[in-house]
Amino acid sequence: MLESVRDTHPLVYKHFSSLPEGEEHLGRVIELDRYWEHIRNEPPADAILPGQSLPPGVTISGEYEIVYAGGTLGLLHAAVMAERYGHKILVIDRHVSGESTRDWNISRGELDTLQETRLFTAEEIELFIVRKYRTGWVEFFCDEQKQKRLYMDNVLDCAVDADKLLGAAKDIVLAEERCSVLDRTTFLRCYRFADHLVLEAAGPDGELLYVKTQLLLDVMGILSPIAMQLNRGRSQTHVCPTVGTVSSGFDGVDYEVGEILASTEDADTSTGSGRQFIWEGFPASGNEYITYLFFYDAVDSDNDKSLLGLFEAYFKKLPDYKKLSDDFRIHRPVFGIIPAYSHGGYKREREIADDRILLLGDAASLGSPLTFCGFGSMVRNLPRLTAALDHALGTDSLCRTDLEKISAYEPNVASMSNLMKYMCYDARTDTPGFVNELMNEVMIVLDELPPRYRQSMFRDEMRLDDFVNVLLKVAWRYPKVLQATYDKLGIDGSMSFLKNLAGWALSGAGKK
Repeated sequence: MLESVRDTHPLVYKHFSSLPEGEEHLGRVIELDRYWEHIRNEPPADAILPGQSLPPGVTISGEYEIVYAGGTLGLLHAAVMAERYGHKILVIDRHVSGESTRDWNISRGELDTLQETRLFTAEEIELFIVRKYRTGWVEFFCDEQKQKRLYMDNVLDCAVDADKLLGAAKDIVLAEERCSVLDRTTFLRCYRFADHLVLEAAGPDGELLYVKTQLLLDVMGILSPIAMQLNRGRSQTHVCPTVGTVSSGFDGVDYEVGEILASTEDADTSTGSGRQFIWEGFPASGNEYITYLFFYDAVDSDNDKSLLGLFEAYFKKLPDYKKLSDDFRIHRPVFGIIPAYSHGGYKREREIADDRILLLGDAASLGSPLTFCGFGSMVRNLPRLTAALDHALGTDSLCRTDLEKISAYEPNVASMSNLMKYMCYDARTDTPGFVNELMNEVMIVLDELPPRYRQSMFRDEMRLDDFVNVLLKVAWRYPKVLQATYDKLGIDGSMSFLKNLAGWALSGAGKK
């Protein structure tokens, strides 16, 4: 597999070849890049079939109350449902459950939400944190005389060992005799009957497995065939392709500070309508440092959004972001496709449930792609989602209209995610420096306001009146944003934005 990219992506070949598991990492990258094939061409075959389609004579190897398809973030939810609520569950994962292709950052206060679920104690949570930062900053490339570095405390200031946290959740599930976890087991499809589902999966050797369940939780991420079926092949409207590495050997790194968002140049126009690259830099354990490169884009743009191509750009541009010493060493790659869905009305529009089926995490695509992403959304909503699901199981309220109410949808997040559209560079309407100029003005406005504004914006906790205040101040300072709103959103998109704000106001969440 590495040889196949030697000529097309020489920097990927060079750096992945230096890793002990380079072939395996590259395989995961290429697997995720299949998403673009599904978007451009035909989506995968239907994954939800009527019960009469079940092949005759199959052997049912087990019965469960809940089956989780996906063993990354789903393990946190599964651990609560197994240990606190006592449900019989099965977790299957096409790879090894509890192993993530990314690490996570979050604030300590947000991480404490795990205590509400009684999943972990404060002392146990502390063990998952590998680094705490004194502060963090956001900065966008522009004229040095105008460039604003915005500092903020208590935002994404804890680096979490994802595999350690997920491993602990997996141990909780396995500690319950009635529960099981099957690794290297791939969800294929499910067959729906009036009072149950039969799930079909393929084991490590390709052998077929059939299990009966009351409820299927889809936590298969952006590649979910169920999400594509329910949303007619259009599971997301926007994406944030993200790649990076956990490395050591950078010169001049401050291990007490997190670089939350940082751009170092104007938009790249080498492919399609253009991409505004943004960096993140987070100190990790010991002398390790995590750097990410990403950009925001519409799903149907003409840009190269492949992770493979983005990794090539990452390795080329990394020395311009951080100075590499002679001891520079890559420990492992980190990568993913962060999904987003633009809701055009007063409430959630994306389909996230069907009878006896519920989507969670990136499969549901209800989190914000700006900074909080799937981990933050899962942790913040975990107590509410697990309690509601336990009630649904206890009352047999498992039809679509019941399950779609058990959702991580938040009106403020839906409205805030509109800001992402301004960060999707388009050479047809934007000057090369547009995204940087606009975001720099936002940073100046936030710097002039009380600290709660910046903290709530970057934690997706903003009040509606504060949000509107920021919008008005930015428009006053940077009138070009008004024309950009029309160019990027159009009349229909602008009306949708207003509807989102109205839904936020009507929900009452804007007063919190």
